[in-house]
Amino acid sequence: MRTLLLTPGPLTTADEVRAAMNRDWGSRDEQFVAMSERVRARLAGLYGYAHTHVAVPVQGSGTFGVEAALQTTLPRDAHLLVAINGAYGRRIATIAERYGRRVTRLDIGDEAALEPAAIAAMLAADASITDVAVVHVETTCGVLNPLAEIAATVQRAGKRLLVDAMSAFGSMPLADIPFTTLVASSNKGLESAPGLAFALVERGHLEACDGNATSLALDLFAQWRGFERDGQWRFTPPVQVVAALDKALDLLDREGGPAARQKRYENNCAVLIAGLQRLGYVPLLDAAIQAPIIVTVRAPSESWYGFERFYDTLGEEGVRIYPGKTTAAPSFRVGCIGALDAGDMQRAIEAIARTTERLRQRHAALA
Repeated sequence: MRTLLLTPGPLTTADEVRAAMNRDWGSRDEQFVAMSERVRARLAGLYGYAHTHVAVPVQGSGTFGVEAALQTTLPRDAHLLVAINGAYGRRIATIAERYGRRVTRLDIGDEAALEPAAIAAMLAADASITDVAVVHVETTCGVLNPLAEIAATVQRAGKRLLVDAMSAFGSMPLADIPFTTLVASSNKGLESAPGLAFALVERGHLEACDGNATSLALDLFAQWRGFERDGQWRFTPPVQVVAALDKALDLLDREGGPAARQKRYENNCAVLIAGLQRLGYVPLLDAAIQAPIIVTVRAPSESWYGFERFYDTLGEEGVRIYPGKTTAAPSFRVGCIGALDAGDMQRAIEAIARTTERLRQRHAALA
C-alpha cells in the first residue's frame, strides 16, 4: 500500500520521478552539465521569465534557498519590509536580521490574508524601505495571499520584491508578477524530491549583487557566475535530485502545466474539506483565503484526542499528516499536494474516519 504524505513536504512522488534517481551521475559528466542547464532554463521559462530573470539553484531545502536569496540579493544597506502572516514570513525576517540587514515587520497574525493597502501605507510612511518580502502561500495555516495585488503595490512604490513561492511554484498563477527575486524548491508544487532550492532573480539586479553575501556556500551571485562560466555547480551537486526534477518537469508538462495542476489540487482540497466536515472536523480558515495547498484543521477538544496518538494510528493506515504550526488554536495540518488525486484524498478521509473511531472506542474502553 502506497504511503500518502499529506504534509507540506516531503511529498508523495510519482514512480517516474523516483526512477529518475536510480543511477549515478558524475558532476562533470557532459550529460549532467546539460541536464543542469536544461533544468535552469525550464525553471526560468515555466512562467515566462526566461528573458528577464535567471534561475540559480542551490543545494538544500527551501529555507536554504530563502537564506541564499536574502543575503545575496539584499544589499548590505537595504531596509527590508517583511509582510507577515505566519511562521515562514517570520523566518524571512529572522534570517535577514541574522545577516545584519535592517528589517521592519508588518505582522498581522496567522489567520488572515495580507492586505496590499497596509503594505502601501507602510511604504508611504517610511521612504527608507528599499525591499519588500512576502510569502505567496503561507503554509502555517494555508493562507493564500493576494500576490498580484501586493506586487503591483510594491512596483508602484518603486521598491524591489522578494517572493517566497515555495508551495505555489508549479501549481499556482505566477505569470506577469513584477518581482526582483522569487524562491521555490524542487518538491512542493513541482512534485520532485527534496534537496534542491532555486531562486529566479532579475538578471540586471543579480549582476550588481557581487559582495552582498557573507556566506561562501550560499552566495547565489558566485553560483550563477559558475554556471555561466562552465555549467558547473560550485560544490557537490545533488545529482539524483536534479535528475528527478528534470523528470518532474516532464510530468508537469504532460499534465498541462501549472493551470492543470492547480485544478487537481483544488479538487483534492475540496474533497478533503468536504470529507473532514462530514466527520465533524472544522477547518481553521475561511474558504475565501484557503489555498489549495494545505488545510489547517482545528484539533478535537474531546479527551480521546492527542496529536501523537492520532498521528501514529493514522500512520498505520499509510497516511501521514503534519502537526499544526500556528499558535492561534490547537490544530493539525493535512496537505492537498504531491502526486495525489481525488481518489487518494478519499482514501485519506476513510482512514481518518477509521482512526477517529478507533481512538474514541479505545478511550471509552479505558474510561
